[in-house]
Amino acid sequence: MSNKRPAMELGTVLVVGGCGFVGWHIVNHLLNFPSETDASVALPKPEEDPRFDYPQLAGRYPVYKPLYGSKDGIPGIDASFDYVVVGGGNAGVTLAARLAEQSFNVALVQAGGFYEINYPPAKVPGAVGIGTGTDPMAIRTPIDWGFLVNTGPGADSRTIHYEKARCLGGASASNFMLYQRPTIGSMKLWADLVDDESYLFDNVFPLFKKTINFTAPNEELRPANATVSYREDAYEKHGQPVDVTYPHAASPFSSWFQLGLESVGVEVTSEFNSGSLLGSFYCPFTLRPADQIRSSSESAFFRSPYSSRYLETLTLYKNTMGKKILFDQKRATGVEVATAGSKYILSATHEVIISSGAFQSPQLLMVSGIGPADVLQEHEIDVIVDLPGVGQNLWDHVFSGPTYPVAVETFNKLAMDLQYLISQIREFKSSHTGVLTNHGFDYVAFEKLPGSSRAGFTERTENDLSWFPEDWPEVEYIPAPLFVGNFSDPITMQPQDGRQYATILPTLVGPTSRGNVSIISADTDDLPVIHMNWLTTETDQQVLVAAFKRVRDIFHSEAMAPIIVGEEFFPGKEYQTDREILEVIRDTAMAPWHASGTCKMGTRSDRMAVLDSRARVFGVEKLRVVDASTFPVLPPGHPQSVVYMFAEKIASDIIGYSKDEE
Repeated sequence: MSNKRPAMELGTVLVVGGCGFVGWHIVNHLLNFPSETDASVALPKPEEDPRFDYPQLAGRYPVYKPLYGSKDGIPGIDASFDYVVVGGGNAGVTLAARLAEQSFNVALVQAGGFYEINYPPAKVPGAVGIGTGTDPMAIRTPIDWGFLVNTGPGADSRTIHYEKARCLGGASASNFMLYQRPTIGSMKLWADLVDDESYLFDNVFPLFKKTINFTAPNEELRPANATVSYREDAYEKHGQPVDVTYPHAASPFSSWFQLGLESVGVEVTSEFNSGSLLGSFYCPFTLRPADQIRSSSESAFFRSPYSSRYLETLTLYKNTMGKKILFDQKRATGVEVATAGSKYILSATHEVIISSGAFQSPQLLMVSGIGPADVLQEHEIDVIVDLPGVGQNLWDHVFSGPTYPVAVETFNKLAMDLQYLISQIREFKSSHTGVLTNHGFDYVAFEKLPGSSRAGFTERTENDLSWFPEDWPEVEYIPAPLFVGNFSDPITMQPQDGRQYATILPTLVGPTSRGNVSIISADTDDLPVIHMNWLTTETDQQVLVAAFKRVRDIFHSEAMAPIIVGEEFFPGKEYQTDREILEVIRDTAMAPWHASGTCKMGTRSDRMAVLDSRARVFGVEKLRVVDASTFPVLPPGHPQSVVYMFAEKIASDIIGYSKDEE
């Protein structure tokens, strides 16, 4: 399978549903820069929020300042640092910032640049779906890696696009911003698998809190039927730097979705951030409360009022690829990197830390001589350590769901009505309100399937599911206020019949299928080969079919009847048997980009483990991996909270060890 994509990038033209061809530069302009018609845009005053101290554009839409105190690395010139961090996503930025905060000299290597410059709409919650579709030929954003993955035989062996952001902030610059934490039981399983009680929920709870600055929702702006509850003790009163809050708008479909869930026995719960997930809830976003734009690891650590303390000893190498980890015997000494084709060496006197994500962290290990010996030898790579688990154990959550026409406003209105879209862009800019403050996937639910849905489960399926802790949900339900289908292109695939559509996506959060990542050469410029292997087990197939049928029960409930204005649009009522439903799922299955586990931590007795519980690579010294690839299991829900926690944990470990050495 070729990993070079022919897809267009956004930058010239965008198809916006029934609006026809709209010059993307126009939308880009409206989203980011004041024009003669909207020059009076109002933003918070600097004294209200110091992040808006931009006197040269007082009262107008903000232009991002340079990074205070940071240094740009000089491409082509060898340099030495205490720590070299390769990858500037959720984990890499957090880890590099925490080390620099302690006055260590840190090099942060990132293959991309700033999303605020290269793709400003990434800041806007309502624009998150652009460029994320599965169609390999669809338009892509300028910050997309262009990964093509094979879904595996359980999902019809399709080759699809898998969105990953190539920019500072990584997934936190492109994800759907949902913030919730895993369960107590899932962290107990993690701790057991790595034989380290420091991963128990109570022990990592302070680390979950450490990164987050929580702001209560603005109930004056949110609709009356979209009120939220939360526990103040789930957050630090003065935590920072990543903002977590609720959007000013709520999806109209979500309040009906809540009623439908209650009608089938899924009750509203208090919140999702204190170790329990079962139930339903409005989920907070990683969102800045003042202007309702994305709060990523990059914007939080590098562009906040407190950034100077993270940046004074940090050197940033933008648009720079990690090519190879360098060793003296089996001690990591640095990284060979390349900027615009020019190769040079960044040496690390303390440690090298890889934070390149679930696809590229194992790739960088393999091209550097750490991985399955047979794979390395095939590509004439000298074997430093034979670790067969590198690139294995790929977890992901998988979804597919039905769509119905509804009598509430959904994304379809934005996609079909250009004037409405422009009015919402202007509202977002002028008052930070309106539908663009919310992508619509704002109300989620988790459950273990009830007995009525398990009648067809085999003994093997029940045994597989019993491996997961009691509080680990089997399914998440995500409302999508649009037609999803096979998710080929969320923008252009919307029906053009003038109706509004909504989908509910049942999502496997206890999957038993595992994928893998491998390499096609010894060069990191060649994207890795990725086999997701979704739905390869009977267990996953039976659970997702049962959950699909449960979603139909929700749509058909009395509670949702007032807004259902037609028969099932997709796949259609003719698909009724388990076999027919499974065929639909196999042909449309997609994931919310939660790939993880490909450099899993574990114990020495586990031959597939790559790291110890402190994220140190087995068989070598002074080398760690810190990102979602390290997870021994993918906890239920949305993993960005876990990535932030893990980065904080390893940073604390490194800092504590370094101080002990002094």
